[in-house]
Amino acid sequence: MDKNAAYPATMEALKADETIDQETELRQSKYLNNVIEQDHRHIKRIVKPMMGLKTFNSARRTLSGIEAMNMMRKGQVKGIDQGDIISQVRFIEALFGAVA
Repeated sequence: MDKNAAYPATMEALKADETIDQETELRQSKYLNNVIEQDHRHIKRIVKPMMGLKTFNSARRTLSGIEAMNMMRKGQVKGIDQGDIISQVRFIEALFGAVA
């Protein structure tokens, strides 16, 4: 978690209520949110020109697709190396039967 001052007090309260184990450790890093925000930078860049998503279901499906493509680009899909465009195209073709 980031260095928010409320987290240690909350952790102690959860341990006292036995909601979480006593051995649970709180690990804080001042810039942890920056890592998460940087990972979503590509999604924000793609979504911004769309001028908003009209319904929840369309937003969910669109963002899931963008996330999936981003994961492939970063090499987080089994069998697809990072930056291997040919493998990405073959994967999409196998999934949807569509030629990219």
